[in-house]
Amino acid sequence: MHEVRGSSPLMPTIRKDKVKSIMVELKSQINNLIKLQTIDTKIYDLKEEKEAKPQEIEVLRVAFEEKKEHLASLEKNAQELQVKRKTNEVEMASKEENVKKLQSQLYSLKTNKEYQTMLGEINNTKADASVIEDKILALFEEGDKAKSEMEEEKKRLEEEEKAFNQSKNKVDIRIKEIDDRLTQLEAQRKQAVVDVEERVLTQYERILKNRDGLAIVKVKDDSCKGCNMVVPPQVVNLIKMYERIITCEMCNRILYIDEATT
Repeated sequence: MHEVRGSSPLMPTIRKDKVKSIMVELKSQINNLIKLQTIDTKIYDLKEEKEAKPQEIEVLRVAFEEKKEHLASLEKNAQELQVKRKTNEVEMASKEENVKKLQSQLYSLKTNKEYQTMLGEINNTKADASVIEDKILALFEEGDKAKSEMEEEKKRLEEEEKAFNQSKNKVDIRIKEIDDRLTQLEAQRKQAVVDVEERVLTQYERILKNRDGLAIVKVKDDSCKGCNMVVPPQVVNLIKMYERIITCEMCNRILYIDEATT
């Protein structure tokens, strides 16, 4: 009986040591998660940036293609004006030839009435030719203007193409930089996860996947820095006790206290 009484005072000490050991271990795990989160945040941000890069290139490409389409429409318009002008030139040549033909027939006419009728037809044909000539001159002027506009647009497009290629090259370089940095970070992550217990890592990675790459956040000014939900004082106390992992009731992220700032 005396031996039992003599050993009982040791029990509270053993329990305290065990509790202290659990606190130290969990605190260590939380610190390991914080380090891992720092790496994962960089990885997440870089992957997000990389995913946005193709869209940047697509926006540039669409803008460039629109300018190419505009030049194509100017070229088509210039060609149509040229076709119209040539059609009118052919028609005017036909009118002029007809005038010559009619004039050659004037002196073979026998009556004055026939002569006057022929003169009227000649004058009408000349008038038609004059109208066509005016159209041709207008088409020449319009064609020159269209050609000038087309040449200016070609020069602008050449500059736009240079700018597009330069921008695309910058994006390609940045993607390469991101890939290189991601390779480094993934190597760091492999080293970091070694220090995290499997069950803790499983919980962390599940939250990481479901919460946009942010699984563990600090409590600051009595609020969760993941969702800004107010964290009650009793929950803050539970976090400080390091008996178990505490998560936010709203966003389910793991919570921790930055003791360096408290």
